Amino acid sequence: MSSSTLPSLSLLETRVLGVLVEKQLTTPDNYPLTLNSLVSGCNQKTNRYPLMSASEAEVQMALDALKRHTLVIESYGASGRVMRYAHNLPKVLNLGQAMTALLAALMLRGPQTAGELRTGCERMYHFIDISSVEGYLEEAVARPAGALVVKLPKQPGSREHRWAHLLSGAVEADSHADPNAVQDDGVTTGELAALKANVAQLRDDVAELRSLVDRLYQELGVAR
Repeated sequence: MSSSTLPSLSLLETRVLGVLVEKQLTTPDNYPLTLNSLVSGCNQKTNRYPLMSASEAEVQMALDALKRHTLVIESYGASGRVMRYAHNLPKVLNLGQAMTALLAALMLRGPQTAGELRTGCERMYHFIDISSVEGYLEEAVARPAGALVVKLPKQPGSREHRWAHLLSGAVEADSHADPNAVQDDGVTTGELAALKANVAQLRDDVAELRSLVDRLYQELGVAR
């Protein structure tokens, strides 16, 4: 299946995919994910844009839709009691880890500059420099099976172009206001993104510890 034959995914469906990729690459010991962990990841208050408040039923519906397109597969954990979910994005779209990480960042945080993507992907994939990020993005635009990303026009007062994924169909630039836009006061968007990423990583580490505790309770069958 190629991007040209993929259906247009909803915001929640892309959020679910993004969470699965992120957790696989950053906390592999907790992957595949339970429905509860996925809901927490989708509704996370850091490193997410826009913020969501999806219910378990809504996330389950998104998973069912993604399974129909083989973008998500399910299996039972080691205990054999808890259903877990994994993504199948690289195989479906024939992607390497670098582009998979970039798509995940775009699905989780919306349109971003190459500098913001490099910072946001650091825990999923290490890009040597911004040029390497741009190289992968340009390849994704010229992809024979269909473009996966688009380069958006610069917004007023912005220094850099932002990029957006196309898994939810064509992108209207005006419908994606830049949440990280910075006025010309000497602070670049990349610097601001780096500071936010450092704070967000600390919060995410705490969230992952909580998720690990929840997983242990589930697999042991112990009520909290």
